[in-house]
Amino acid sequence: MRTRNRKLVLPQGQANADINVTPLVDVVLVLLIIFMVVTPLMNQELDVKLPMKEESSHVEPEASQVVVTVSPEGQLTLNNEPVSEADFIPRLTRILAARPVGERLLFFTADDRAPYGKVVAALDGARAAGAEVLGLMTAPP
Repeated sequence: MRTRNRKLVLPQGQANADINVTPLVDVVLVLLIIFMVVTPLMNQELDVKLPMKEESSHVEPEASQVVVTVSPEGQLTLNNEPVSEADFIPRLTRILAARPVGERLLFFTADDRAPYGKVVAALDGARAAGAEVLGLMTAPP
């Protein structure tokens, strides 16, 4: 076998080590243009047929329902009767004890301006009195 002698040829100048980002910029700009054209074509709304509002009169709570209200001043009312904080839990316990287990439902509403501490204390008191389900009312009774 014959061996050949080859000479190593070195480059005359420095090699260019920079990355050419021109093709990358071209691709990004094309994608940007595509997104700008396609975005207005996208349907951003959903057609929904809403039911008509039914006119209903104000419904008073039933006499068997227990409603606790906290006024803006922090005053507790139990079924529209003012009650002191000390008497709240015992009276509510008597009312709820007369109901069978599983039907100890309590409706609770508080004014937006009611002190937060009074609202939490009333909720804790209702749970301590034996309320199994607390219904939060969005409109005053």
